[in-house]
Amino acid sequence: MSYNLKRLTESAILLAIALVLSLFKFSGPWVLGGSITFCSMLPVVILAWRYGTGWGLLSAFAFSLMQLLLGLKNVQYAPNAIAAIAIIMLDYVLAYGMLGFAAVFRNVIKDHRWAIVTGILVTFFARFLFHFASGVIIWEALWPNGLGWAPPIWSLAYNASYMVPEMLITTIVATLLFKPLQTLWLGDDLKKPTKHAA
Repeated sequence: MSYNLKRLTESAILLAIALVLSLFKFSGPWVLGGSITFCSMLPVVILAWRYGTGWGLLSAFAFSLMQLLLGLKNVQYAPNAIAAIAIIMLDYVLAYGMLGFAAVFRNVIKDHRWAIVTGILVTFFARFLFHFASGVIIWEALWPNGLGWAPPIWSLAYNASYMVPEMLITTIVATLLFKPLQTLWLGDDLKKPTKHAA
């Protein structure tokens, strides 16, 4: 199988897994909004590690469109086109797009496990920041919180209540899966064998 075909096939499979995982949601009593999935973003992180940041960004963009389709009702709350575009960009395209940068620490941090953990923490935090901005700029204007909290405090609490557990779960699972799936993470099987002179 050619490299490009293998990459497309694996990406389709991993994105399908990500989509299915995103359908299984749960929340605890601490969750003020949103929902927690069981590592639905991890397949996108693996694609970024396996095929590089460029492909990771493309995969993350594809995943953002999938999430947009699943959350289309959220966009329908927008009172006008500008608000709809802002929701699409902040809550979907830019937020999920950050996952494509998950492997940027691969050549910076020597220990691959720590590089994976750092990449997840940084990119998930970046995703959180876009949701936080969306909460302050858009959602508080559309649906003011009933607790009387200042918009930044409400958005921080709301988005952290599901993003922090999601970040922790994904970090733990990724760390546990690194050793048994090291070849997959690092793409060692994609490298062409070197020919030795006889």
